[in-house]
Order: sequence, then C-alpha cells, then structure tokens
Amino acid sequence: MSSPSSVKAILAALVGNSLIAVTKFIAASYTGSSAMFSEAVHSVVDSGNQLLLLYGVKRSKRPADSKHPFGYGKELYFWSFVVAILIFSIGSGISFYEGFHKLHSPEPVSNPMINFIVLGFAVIFESWTCWVAATEFKKSKGDRGWVEAIRRSKDPALFTVLFEDTAALLGLLVALIALTLSEHLNLPVLDSVASLIISFILAVTAGLLAFECKGLLTGEGASEEVVTGIKQIINESQGIKHVNEVLTLHLGPEDVLLNVSLDFEDDLSSGEVEEAISTLESRIKQMFPEIRRVFIEAQGWGAHRRESNRQSKV
Repeated sequence: MSSPSSVKAILAALVGNSLIAVTKFIAASYTGSSAMFSEAVHSVVDSGNQLLLLYGVKRSKRPADSKHPFGYGKELYFWSFVVAILIFSIGSGISFYEGFHKLHSPEPVSNPMINFIVLGFAVIFESWTCWVAATEFKKSKGDRGWVEAIRRSKDPALFTVLFEDTAALLGLLVALIALTLSEHLNLPVLDSVASLIISFILAVTAGLLAFECKGLLTGEGASEEVVTGIKQIINESQGIKHVNEVLTLHLGPEDVLLNVSLDFEDDLSSGEVEEAISTLESRIKQMFPEIRRVFIEAQGWGAHRRESNRQSKV
C-alpha cells in the first residue's frame, strides 16, 4: 500500500489542478490562446491522473485472497504506469495537435490580460501543490540526492505527483514567456510554438514515469541498506554457518517479500533450527516493518551452489 504522505500529495494536487483546469478553460475560450488551451488540457489530464492514483492506492490496500495470495500491492504500480501512458497520449498528443494545427495559421490572442491573470494564479496554485509533493517526498529521500531518491523510490504515487507538478510549472512558465513575447513582438506564432514545447515537456515526463514504473512492475528488490541490514542480523545470529542467498521483492511501496537460504550448523537439532528461524524472522520484521513475508530455507552451502549452477544453465 502507499504511504499517507502519498495520499496527502495526491489530494493536494487534485484540488489544485481541478481549480486551475476550470479557470484555464474559461480563459482559453475567451482569448483563443493555444498555449492556454494546452495548459487547460494538461491540468485536466493531471486531475484525472490523480483520481487514477487514488483508485490505485485504494485497490492496493485490498487484503490477500486465493487468487492473489501476496495481496494487491502491485495495483498501484499498474495504475501509475497507466498515468504515464495518459500523459503522453492525451496531454502531449492534444497539445501537439493544437500547436501544430495553429502553427500554419496563427491568430493573435484576444484579451491577453486574462491569460496573464489566469497564468499568474495558476503558478501560485501549482507552486503550492509542487511544494506539498516535494515536502512529502523529502521525508522519505533521506540524505540521497533528488535524482537518486527518485530512482530508488518504491512509491510511484508520490514521485508521479512530483513529476506532474514540476512539468506543470515548466509548462506555465513556457506559456507565460510565449504570451509575453507574442504580445510585445506581435508574433502570434509564438503561442503555437509554446503549445508544441508544452507537448514536448509532457512527452518527456511521460517517458520518465513509464521508465520508473516499468522497473517496479517487472520487480525490484529492496534497497541496499535494507539487504545489508538483513545480512547483518543473520550474521549476528547463532547457529548459522553461511548465508547462501538473500532475495527481496517489492510487492508494494511498503510491502517487501524476503526469501533467505541459510546453511545452519550441522549439530543443531530440527527443533533448534525451527527456533532459530522463528527468532530470525521476528528480528527482521521488527527492524524492517515493510518486510511483511519472510521465507527462510535451510540448505547446505554445497547443495545451494549446485542448484544455482543448474538453474544458470537452464
């Protein structure tokens, strides 16, 4: 399931984008600006995407059942990938069409002051939603840089909102600059050029989101810090000769599956092995609450190595 920080960021973005979208469409209908129309479409797409993310968060919280014994955590990854597709197909596509269509027959924007007022308010609202998303994301990124934190993040809802809000701010700046230059230089074609640039920004945003979500959908392991911590707990435990393998898989932002293969001391009884496994599982879950399921396999190091070699040849 997703974290409360993600839901807070999504709701803030939904409220902001919905208000902005209505205002932009009204302004676009009065002024005939392609850039304003592209920005209005952008805000509508963003609002729809936030609803999809909320739906994905809700679906991912469903309990496990016979058809999905590991739960529905990956639903959030799926709907985040759908959001990336919609940003490209609808947001970028319509903006490109609008800009290209009017590029050959540009028309001067009527009542440009309305556009400037609307864009000014939009920048304020969008800055607020972007600040909320950045603040919530900063809580989870730790000491990592922003790029590294996004690459390592397992919560697509949070970084999707952050990407969308950043793209929205860039689009607003492009629209403001284009409308200002178009008005002062008497070059209405710049309005269409701005729409094409906004289309490009949305396409790049969609590509980055799709790339990040693809990794989560196909299966990503826990961070190096978590894996190192698991190995440290195992090495501190009594009765273990060798750690054969530690495998992790994110089934959701806060749901990790752990599979461990261990070579126990030969003089341990079956009861002592069971007790060691139970203690180890409790310690790991206590240290890393996001690890919901732990499977510990008792296997000799030689047997494990032979099995690994056999599988590598298949």
